[in-house]
Amino acid sequence: MVHIRFEGRSYDVTESQLGVAAGMNDNAIKERLAQHFDVNRNRFDSYVLDRRPSGDLIVRPEAVYG
Repeated sequence: MVHIRFEGRSYDVTESQLGVAAGMNDNAIKERLAQHFDVNRNRFDSYVLDRRPSGDLIVRPEAVYG
């Protein structure tokens, strides 16, 4: 499962819906996300991809503190 936080909303999609495969690097996944949301690839430049031990992938904006 891929959990995505984008523009203030949360989405849960399967890897197959995004065309994401095991072993893909962050840039390739961000390209698939941009295609899925029909936005420019640079919209995901500051996003963090967190690969969980469970196999899930969390995509979220980078947290800024202070």
